[in-house]
Amino acid sequence: MTTSGDQVLEEPGRPQTQLVTLSRPVCDRLSLIPQITSPKAVPHRCPVVTKSIPEVHLAVPGPPRAVPAGDPMLDEKQRLHSAGDTGQPVPLSDGGIHVYAHQRGRQTTRPVPGSEEGLVPDPILKLRTIIGFGGCSTKWALWTQDSTAVVYPCHAVIVALLLKTGEQRFFLGHTDKVSALAFSGSGALLASAQAGPRSVGRLWDFPTASCLCLFKTYLQSLVSLSFSRSGAVLCGVGKDVHSKTMVVVWNTAQVTRGGGVTVLAKAHTDVDIQAMKIAFFDDTRMVSCGRDNIRLWRVRSGALRSCPVTLGEYHSLDFTDLAFQEGPGPEQEPENRVLFVCSRSGHVLEVDYKNVCVRSARRLLPAQPRGDGEEQAGSSSGPGIAINSISMSLTFCATGSEDGYMRLWLLDFSAAVLEAEHEASVSSVCISPDSHKVLSTTASGNLGYLDIQAQDYNTLMRSHTASVLGFSVEGKWKQIATVSQDNTIRVWDLASRQQLYDFSAAEETPCTVAFHPFWKILACGFDSGVVRTFSLAASDLLLELRQHRTAITGLTFSPDGNLMFSSCLQGTLALYSLAAWKTQVLRVLGNVVARDAGSGVDTLVVSGDSRLLAFVGPSKYVVTVMEACSLDELLRVDISILDLHSTCTVLDSAVKVCFGPVLQGELLVSTSSNKILVLDAKTGRLVREVSPVHKLTCSSLALSKDGQYLLTAGDKVIKVWDYRMRFNINFQVFIGHSEPVHQVAFTPDQEHVISVGDAIFLWDFLAPPPVRSSPGRAHSRTSTLLLRSDSCSEEPRDVPDTPRQTVPVPSLSFPPCLDTSSVHPAGFQSTFSESDREEEADVPGSSGKVENGNKDVSVLVVESDGNEEPVVRPKVRQESPRSPEKPANEPRRGTKPPKCQWSIRPDSYRHFTPRFKASVLPQSFLSPPAGSEVLKLKAVIGYNGNGRGNMVWNPDTGFFAYSCGCVIVVEDLHSGSQNHWLGHAQEISTLTLSHHAQVLASASGKKDGDSQCQICIWRTQDGACTAELFHHETQVQAMAFSWDNKFLVTIGDYSDQTMALWSTHTYELLLSTCISEPLHDVAFSPVSHQGLACVGRGAVMFWLLEQQGAAVRPKVHRVPAPDVLGLVELTSLCYGADTLLYTGTNSGQICVWDTETNSCFMTWEADEGEIGVLVCQHNRLVSGSNTKRIRLWSVATVQELRLKGPSARCGSVLLEHEITLDGTIVSAAFDDSLEMGIVGTTAGTLWYINWVESTSIRLISGHKDKVTEVCFSPSESHCATCGEDGSVRIWALGSTELVVQFQVLNQSCQCLAWKPRPVGVWPCPGESQHVVAGYSDGTVRVFSVSRTEMELKMHPHAAALTAITYSTDGEMILSGGKDGIVAISSPRTGMTIHVLADHRGSPITVLQCTRKQYHDLGMEGGELWLASSSDRRVSVWASDWLQDKCELLDWLSFPAPAGPEGLDSLPPSLAAFCPWEHGVLVYVGFGLQKEALFYSLRKKQVLRKISLPAFATSLSLSPSAPFMAIGFSGECCGCLGPSFFCQRGNKCPYSSKQETCPQTWELWSRARRNLQKTSWVRNEMHEVNPACPQAVFVIGMTSGILGCLHSVAVSAAASEAAGTFLQRGDRQGCLSCVTQLSDSTYSSAVGTEPGGDWKESL
Repeated sequence: MTTSGDQVLEEPGRPQTQLVTLSRPVCDRLSLIPQITSPKAVPHRCPVVTKSIPEVHLAVPGPPRAVPAGDPMLDEKQRLHSAGDTGQPVPLSDGGIHVYAHQRGRQTTRPVPGSEEGLVPDPILKLRTIIGFGGCSTKWALWTQDSTAVVYPCHAVIVALLLKTGEQRFFLGHTDKVSALAFSGSGALLASAQAGPRSVGRLWDFPTASCLCLFKTYLQSLVSLSFSRSGAVLCGVGKDVHSKTMVVVWNTAQVTRGGGVTVLAKAHTDVDIQAMKIAFFDDTRMVSCGRDNIRLWRVRSGALRSCPVTLGEYHSLDFTDLAFQEGPGPEQEPENRVLFVCSRSGHVLEVDYKNVCVRSARRLLPAQPRGDGEEQAGSSSGPGIAINSISMSLTFCATGSEDGYMRLWLLDFSAAVLEAEHEASVSSVCISPDSHKVLSTTASGNLGYLDIQAQDYNTLMRSHTASVLGFSVEGKWKQIATVSQDNTIRVWDLASRQQLYDFSAAEETPCTVAFHPFWKILACGFDSGVVRTFSLAASDLLLELRQHRTAITGLTFSPDGNLMFSSCLQGTLALYSLAAWKTQVLRVLGNVVARDAGSGVDTLVVSGDSRLLAFVGPSKYVVTVMEACSLDELLRVDISILDLHSTCTVLDSAVKVCFGPVLQGELLVSTSSNKILVLDAKTGRLVREVSPVHKLTCSSLALSKDGQYLLTAGDKVIKVWDYRMRFNINFQVFIGHSEPVHQVAFTPDQEHVISVGDAIFLWDFLAPPPVRSSPGRAHSRTSTLLLRSDSCSEEPRDVPDTPRQTVPVPSLSFPPCLDTSSVHPAGFQSTFSESDREEEADVPGSSGKVENGNKDVSVLVVESDGNEEPVVRPKVRQESPRSPEKPANEPRRGTKPPKCQWSIRPDSYRHFTPRFKASVLPQSFLSPPAGSEVLKLKAVIGYNGNGRGNMVWNPDTGFFAYSCGCVIVVEDLHSGSQNHWLGHAQEISTLTLSHHAQVLASASGKKDGDSQCQICIWRTQDGACTAELFHHETQVQAMAFSWDNKFLVTIGDYSDQTMALWSTHTYELLLSTCISEPLHDVAFSPVSHQGLACVGRGAVMFWLLEQQGAAVRPKVHRVPAPDVLGLVELTSLCYGADTLLYTGTNSGQICVWDTETNSCFMTWEADEGEIGVLVCQHNRLVSGSNTKRIRLWSVATVQELRLKGPSARCGSVLLEHEITLDGTIVSAAFDDSLEMGIVGTTAGTLWYINWVESTSIRLISGHKDKVTEVCFSPSESHCATCGEDGSVRIWALGSTELVVQFQVLNQSCQCLAWKPRPVGVWPCPGESQHVVAGYSDGTVRVFSVSRTEMELKMHPHAAALTAITYSTDGEMILSGGKDGIVAISSPRTGMTIHVLADHRGSPITVLQCTRKQYHDLGMEGGELWLASSSDRRVSVWASDWLQDKCELLDWLSFPAPAGPEGLDSLPPSLAAFCPWEHGVLVYVGFGLQKEALFYSLRKKQVLRKISLPAFATSLSLSPSAPFMAIGFSGECCGCLGPSFFCQRGNKCPYSSKQETCPQTWELWSRARRNLQKTSWVRNEMHEVNPACPQAVFVIGMTSGILGCLHSVAVSAAASEAAGTFLQRGDRQGCLSCVTQLSDSTYSSAVGTEPGGDWKESL
């Protein structure tokens, strides 16, 4: 926007650079900052040399106007032409500053990108909306002549608001607040005047919004303007430079003809004037009123004269407004004119214009009204209510009063017929020309009108009554929250400009405000130091946080929504954690934020990846960068020393900070010397400097989401910069605010810019959107399938960085007639979306056989010839019938013809990527005899969010199943009981359920030795696997049953690119089709059982299966997506009612197809990201996307559009509900009415969704990432788990339900331990409720389970923790790190007592404590503990913590071969004290032999060795019975029973080479089918299912819990399982071990009374 002629823009300059000698204070400051070494010489930017003076671009074209000669206000050297002043550009000497005035509706021409002159387009901002009213006064609001729009001032801008559309038009040009407005009688001319020392007036051509004339008013504070009905005379009243009241009358008759404004007359007066109007019947007559006077004025012979009205007893009233009664035309005599004047006492006087006296007076609003309603002044028993404004029409009168009421009266004032109450006093009222509406304004900045016919009041605008200090934008609901000096916080809707909420606190002043990025939560900081969070959904206060004692200066959320930060005037900084709408204080630091850094929403800034926090502090000269999740200081930069060549004697200080793009790792700092410093956020190094930025200090910084543009605000202007500074002129300047701009920022979608100061300005950001893909489709629209060839050489296309973000508005799309030409779409490829690529080997067409009896299998390749319709031809290859003796459920295998390499992952999250590679089973693996298993998988806690469509639910039968790694979990939703179907060896990618819910199909990767993926067919009644299918080479992308359940279709992933059709009667392969493009989803038509559709790269393929006897011949029709979508992937689909097909895209659109014509007839923007899940029932549709949102749509009008076609009215798709979950939507199942369902996310959660109640409840939840350790509570009622997602979770073992969760952001939890029960207490009267956990940042945290809070945080390590444990009495915490350091810390004081570096350089793998059992070990102390490191060293220590003693007892080092053969990585070194054999420890690890060693601490030697099938990777010993669980690097783990530990050398009759009792198996048998890989994570723990590392597996061992999760941690209850051997009749095999059982164990096992010499009897 432009400035007016009063403002001069000086050319920005820079002082000459001089070499200076550093003073001693500066040198001292240099030495105090170790992070900054000697600054590198930064080349200074040369001053901009402008070759040609840029032009001032005018927004509104207008006719040339005459410039009055000699007008000092229009001096050529100082004026800037504003909107409408002229149609010609005027050169400026401003050093390249562009000043723009924008008019709504103007067509902006975008230059060709890549211009070297400056930013494109030019201009880059366009004013869209202003939220605000008033500024200088709240009494000016006028109707247009047609009563369709309202004109009002908003500080320096005049706004015309159309009532019907809500559109705003702007009259731009004033440089200060507009103080008065007036319309001519015809409404064609608008007069305005601005306040200030150089008050000027403007005359506007209202229809074109162009300024016709600029004139000097000679008044500093003009309070009233009045236009004559003809528009030839304008009258104004105000104060002159001497503060005397002056009336000026101007001649405006020549303005419309290109002339100027001249003064007709002017006069000074000593009387007070509040209002003055020109009589509608005579342009030379005026009437004024004020305190103690009403005067009549007349212009005659160039003089302005007045006479007072005789008031008599009313001479002391304070008159506020006047109005002429509407009546007959101008021919009526003046003496018959009626003039009404209102007063602050409530009187309305009827003035006789001819006799210049009061005809009558009425007290309309007396304090105690009399019956007749008319009384003499002063005769009332109490004061009346002040009337501020009056307006007259032919039939009624309107008044606005101080009590907040607008009242409509009959003309005789006998009764009030209608009234409207306002929140504040009414400043003005104005009846519309058609007399149907009454406009009103209030002192609180509200603008609205009363619809008389509808008797309804409509609020047009609300506004702050003081400067807006800051704001926060909510992108999802398009809302903005503002905080103002008027002590209120308000929330606005950006689209409608309506105020939604108003927050205020008694006796408190709000200081700052922040929106949560995802939840409808608003945080507000107050001057009392309190931070309050409000729920906008419930309009309720959620929480009060009182961590500060002085006014809040900074408040912000992290972009991921997990953290909140606040700061206050004392420099205190607080960190809060937000989880499940709960706020917890994590850390509070004092004196870290600068006290004189100012306040605002942008005082504290967080990087885009939520990892870093930056602010100015602890002094204004320093900028500090901290780790956001912990407030650990990472960097401190002294700004004052960065410019060593400055000649200024005042040290430079930081004002505002802003993070640059995350990938570049830059931090922007605005300084008091009008510079912007770009620093390296890691090192603090100065990257570049921008200077000068503004004439005054830069008050706000903001960077666009794509990192291309920078916004700055200073004084009253806004600048848009090219962040990379690539042009000669790298910025554009925009003005419009009449006060300093306090904050400026982009909206989250980067489509708009918001600036606040005097009001709220919303600008359209016209820069080209970030490059997402090719600008258009480079190929003709075809309906053919891509031709497959052996050499695929297309280049990958660009992948969009961000999802498209537009408002979901339905749009009609009618694609043209589709031809059948075979044209390969050029450039229609994709690139990797993940780092890992799977390479695919060519498979010969005859490399396999299809066992299908005597039937032929159609292996087909889709081809096309010329412009013919695509045909599907059989591929000739050899067949081999299945042998008669083979069972019916023999695995079916099929082969495919050769295909080209295609390992480029499409731009779609729908494609499955397995977590881990397959592992190999040891050759020495032995399965236990059938029926002799003593271990049983009890429960699986977790859902594999890595799968795609891997959850099924049938609401009719209640069948509910989901995958977790390679296990299918079938759960009863009522009882919670589980059945586990074990048949896959690899991670399951997808599931599908037949429509009668009798058959379930599951798909996974290749089994051991197989070259093709495995598809299992299950019978849902009993869980039996009836068939195994093998065909696809890499992964199965999607599967679907036909609606008559006769066919099963499977499609491979982007590397496989085949579609296979199977018969569900025999599960024979009917046909195999090779596709030349990746497919994403497939579904059968509910109307035609032989019809199906699949979606892929930019097209839908409609298939029709023609069955000729036993053979099936497909017909395919490929229809490309509408061109309006551009280059997209169709990622999901579902059939709707009748012949409708819905498809989703990776850019957030939903397309609707008519399956009869195979054409798309409608599209709409349904989301901002990729839509991966669609479910439709009747007239409702559910969509799920990678924006974590699931939405419910009403699509009832879609059928009408299909039937009527282009002639149909534009139907609307209604968004009924929306729920945001915790991850990308990957699976969904709903009932027939879509009222409730189950949804799966990538966070590993299954949600129950109820649309009727708008609720979402977690059904299944596990760790989001890999689980790293598990431990039991002392009473074994609970277990604790931790994972790489940074969470510690407490589970109830009885119900396997989550009890409490502790989350640490941006860290992984590597180890944990449960505090042991108090010594000598059994049973424990109060369960130990403390858990200690170690994290990757070297911190140790102690959590209280009962109070659900973190009690202590310590930082004893510089490296990640790898092991942790409590001492036996729970008074010490032993922790080991990745660097080999062992620390002993006190949980009571938080201090580290000992630091042991004996294992330095090798990660600690095990820490274990036990009570000292023998006194002859030669050491004092009551506790032994050991530490094992990965270099095969074990140290044993004796400790007395009370005496502060910790002495080394033994040091063990185990030999190993020179180099591992056949091992990807060395197995860990593990050690544990043997609970049932005192003074002995067990060691396993990499060595000369695969064995477990039993070492005696007393004899200092190995007592015995046990051979193992492979190197052990995990170890867990039973606390009481002789049981030991061992995990291996293959697909197995073992549970070793009592026969392993026979003292007398006896062996079990079932012993194998490994001496394994049959009673100890089940884990090994289950490992063959279920447990894919076992590797050590920590002592008492190993991985049982790395295919789903976040799952929890609970394995029952007859009478107890053996283990869960990645670990097999043996509980004490499980150790009692030794007694069950006796119950099972296996006494003889384990006879030698029974003597180690306790009396109670034996008694409970055989059912006898305790006591007796039972060992001798055995």
